[in-house]
Amino acid sequence: MSLTWEIVRIIAFAFVCFLVAVISTPYVVRWLKKHKMGKTIRDSSAAPIMNQLHAAKAGTPTMGGVVIWGSVALVVGAVWMLSMIVGQNWLDWNIVSRTQTYVPFGAMIAAALVGLLDDYLNVKKIGPKGGGLRVRHRLIAYTSIALICALWFYAKLDWSIVHVPFVGNYDLGWMYIPFFIFIIVASQHSVNLTDGLDGLVGGTLMAAFGAFAAIAFSQGRMDLAAFCAAIIGALLAFLWHNITPAAFFMGDTGAMSLGTVLGIVAMLTNQPLLLPIIGLPFVIESMSVIIQVISKKLRNGKKIFKSSPFHHHLEAIGWGEPKIVMRFWVVSFIFAIIGVMINIIDK
Repeated sequence: MSLTWEIVRIIAFAFVCFLVAVISTPYVVRWLKKHKMGKTIRDSSAAPIMNQLHAAKAGTPTMGGVVIWGSVALVVGAVWMLSMIVGQNWLDWNIVSRTQTYVPFGAMIAAALVGLLDDYLNVKKIGPKGGGLRVRHRLIAYTSIALICALWFYAKLDWSIVHVPFVGNYDLGWMYIPFFIFIIVASQHSVNLTDGLDGLVGGTLMAAFGAFAAIAFSQGRMDLAAFCAAIIGALLAFLWHNITPAAFFMGDTGAMSLGTVLGIVAMLTNQPLLLPIIGLPFVIESMSVIIQVISKKLRNGKKIFKSSPFHHHLEAIGWGEPKIVMRFWVVSFIFAIIGVMINIIDK
C-alpha cells in the first residue's frame, strides 16, 4: 500500500468519525435529557468551592463520551466486519490488526462500558455516597482491564522492552507487566481528573492523540495512526458541542475509555516515557490532587491549592473558564509538538 493511500486512509477515518459523531450528537443529547441523565454537582458541605463555581451546571446531560467511543467503534467495527465478509485483499481499509489495534480497540470498549455503568449509577443515585461504583470496585475494574492488556502484550506479542529516549531499549522481563499496568491506570485517572471544565479534556486529548498518531505514522504503524485519527475526528465533533456552555459532558464512559487508550497507544509505540511530556496537563492535574491530599494529611487539613484538580484552583483565584481551557489547550499542543520532536531527534 502506497504512502499516499495510507495518508488518505488516515484522514478518511478521522473525517468519517467526525461526521458520524457530529450527526449523532443531537439525538444522543435529546435522549439523555429525556431520560434525565443530568450531572449532579457535589454539595456545598463536601466541596464548597466546587459547588459555588459549578452549581449552574447541575442537570447538564452527562455520559456524552458515548458519542466519541461509539462513533469510533461503529466506523472501525463496520469496516472490520465488511473486510471479513468481502475479503481483506479487496478491502484495504480495515485497520483492526493483531499487533496494532486489537488491544486499544478492545480496551476502549471495555473501559467505556465500566464508565457507562458508573455514570448511570451516579446519575440515578444508586450506590454509596450519592451513587456510583465504590472507589475500590472502580479501581479493580480498570486495573483488571490494564492487567489483561499487559498480559496480551507480554504473552501474545512477546513484548517486554521499554524505550528510553536518547538512551536505548531495556528489557524489563516480567516487570513489564506491573509497569504496563501503572502507565494505563495513571493515564486513565489523570485524564478523568482533567474532565472538569467545558472542552478542557477534549482539546488536551486531541493534542495527545495527534502527537501519538504522528509517532505511530513515523514508525510505520499505519493502522494505529488511523485509529488515533478516528478518535481525533470524534473528539472534534464532541468539542463542537462541548465549548462553553457545554451541551453535555463526557462522563467517565468517555474519560476513562480514552485515558485507557492513550496509555495503551503510548505502550504500543514504545514511547511511554514521552507520555508525561505529551500529556503534561494530565500530569499537572493528577499531581495537584496528590499534593493536595498529602498536604491535608500531613498538615492537619491545610491545603496547598484552594481546590483541586489544578483547573479548579485557577477558577477559585479568578480565572474564567474559557481562559483556563484555552491556555490548557495551548500548553497541550506545545508539549505535544515537543514530544514529537523528541521522538524524531531520538530516531
